[in-house]
Amino acid sequence: MWNGSCVTEELVTDKALILQLGDEDGVNTYDAWKLAIISDPLNLTSNWVGPNVCDYTGVFCASLPSDPSLTVVAGVDLNHGDLAGYLPSQIGLLYDVALIHINSNRFCGTLPRSLRRLTLLHELDVSNNRFAGRFPDVVLRIPSLRFLDLRFNEFEGSVPPELFDRDFDAIFINHNRFAFKIPDNIGNSPVSVIVLAKNRFHGCLPASLGNMSQTLNEIILMDNGLDSCFPSEIQLLKSLTDA
Repeated sequence: MWNGSCVTEELVTDKALILQLGDEDGVNTYDAWKLAIISDPLNLTSNWVGPNVCDYTGVFCASLPSDPSLTVVAGVDLNHGDLAGYLPSQIGLLYDVALIHINSNRFCGTLPRSLRRLTLLHELDVSNNRFAGRFPDVVLRIPSLRFLDLRFNEFEGSVPPELFDRDFDAIFINHNRFAFKIPDNIGNSPVSVIVLAKNRFHGCLPASLGNMSQTLNEIILMDNGLDSCFPSEIQLLKSLTDA
């Protein structure tokens, strides 16, 4: 029975997985992931056996746009699975995946650096888990990523200003332990929704927020420790429906 402690790559390394599964080049991504799951009370991964991965629970396939005769894994959705474990680096072998949704589980540790290999990944939702550590910089290296949801985890420390230079549509980093001053370049972000609530920010809101007038519909900042100083440029946010 799982005792609630987090088993991560520091404790059960990918090298150990490779010893069980064979040569690294031949490692099945799902075998590696299944081995990295310590608890699966709903038996979601019980059918993760055999070569027909499109029949696996939570795995969705589609025709390859560049070659409709080929079927590839387009998405993984394990939301609300109550799965406990960590993400192995082999997840970076899902080269054609466009979305990964694993919210409301008990995954812990950090996000593997291999995620940067997922050049088609558009949506990443790891919310409501037990991920911890510094801001996962790897998400800034995923070229097609537009939707990022890190909320309700245990990330801490500063948030890199580069987050706001990326071409995201939505950013959710609320309910973590981030502590930093909101950078001046937040106004560079083209997001329509940004939720920063329940962290430990400080300082004032930058005047550059006014630059977001054409795209920003919702910004949530509550319970952050921000100073009560709002730039006059906030009046430019005519499309804002919630703040």
